[in-house]
Amino acid sequence: MPYDPSAFPPFAVTVDLVVLTVRRHALCALAVRRGEPPYQGRWALPGGFVRADEDLATAAARELVEETGLHAADPEGPAVLNAAHLEQLATYGDPKRDPRMRVVSVAHLALAPDLPAPRPGGDARSVRWAPVDELLDQDGYGREDEQAAPLAFDHARILADGVERARSKIEYSSLATAFCPPEFTVGELRRVYEAVWGVALDPRNFHRKVTGTPGFLVPTGGTTTRQGGRPAQLFRAGGATLLNPPMLRPEA
Repeated sequence: MPYDPSAFPPFAVTVDLVVLTVRRHALCALAVRRGEPPYQGRWALPGGFVRADEDLATAAARELVEETGLHAADPEGPAVLNAAHLEQLATYGDPKRDPRMRVVSVAHLALAPDLPAPRPGGDARSVRWAPVDELLDQDGYGREDEQAAPLAFDHARILADGVERARSKIEYSSLATAFCPPEFTVGELRRVYEAVWGVALDPRNFHRKVTGTPGFLVPTGGTTTRQGGRPAQLFRAGGATLLNPPMLRPEA
């Protein structure tokens, strides 16, 4: 029998972004307050529908620019200052996840340091950085003048999956440096691990591990006093993508 496209129901595809950064020593995610139904007034992850002429990576990169002003880093292209790490996270296709129509979402994870102040766009009434622990609170999330409510759609699940991806990947890859500026101290890198994992790490033991892992960090030859105290040595990310031995997450 010939293939009949009309025999299958139509559906839309969206991209949702789990955009993570470290602010005030806490792991934070970008959240938008929806200005239109469904879930009007509820907080959600940024994202949008994939256009007819876009592939998924292009759509995710476009949404990242629109929501944060950041461009996605291209591993095979020239280096771009302050580019964000962007990777596909997972696909979510529950038939009832969107009350408007059948919508499949391909979520992406974005990581970057010192992200700019967010600006609302599209159907968002407001946008802000919020600690992931508050966004994932079982009683829901809301600012001081709002009633707490769960994130819209299935975004709490998507956010939790993105946070766990980041927490696990910094164990065995150099991904933690994506949260750091081009030149950083070991102390600044340690605070990234502490914020993402939600634990306190021994400074001396951490310094020994990261500086002893081949290809992880490369000294720049410079120092800084931006953290106060004595000048601290500056490093940049090395060429290693996988860490051997890995930085194992402490047990809670």
